[in-house]
Order: sequence, then C-alpha cells, then structure tokens
Amino acid sequence: MRTIVDLPDDQIAALKALAERNGLSRAELVRRAVAVYLEQRREPTGDVAFGLWRKRDEDGLDYQERVRREWDR
Repeated sequence: MRTIVDLPDDQIAALKALAERNGLSRAELVRRAVAVYLEQRREPTGDVAFGLWRKRDEDGLDYQERVRREWDR
C-alpha cells in the first residue's frame, strides 16, 4: 500500500545517502525504520511474566507470604 509522507529536505538527503551506501531503496529504508519503531512500541502480550521465577531459589508463594508478614509488623 502506498503512503505519502512529507519529509524535510535534510532527511531526504540523508536517506538517499544511506540508501546508496547500503544498496537499498529509500522506500526499503523507511519500511525498515517503521518496522523497528513499531516493534519498540508494541504492546506487551499476556505472557510477559511467564518464567519470571525460573531462576529464583525461593518459591513464589513462600516469597509472597514472607513479604506479607512484613505488613503485620
């Protein structure tokens, strides 16, 4: 799908130079830049915490109970 984007002349010149150095089109550079931008701002999925306690020696429930006992002090 085509999208029209207005870029300042200095960005166009920088894209052109980068494209020539890397043997890519400006469009390909923009596609890659957008992909990186979107990946960095992707919403976390529900399994982000999966395996969080894997490397811990203490059981998660034991930890929870120990921390909550601090509230009673």
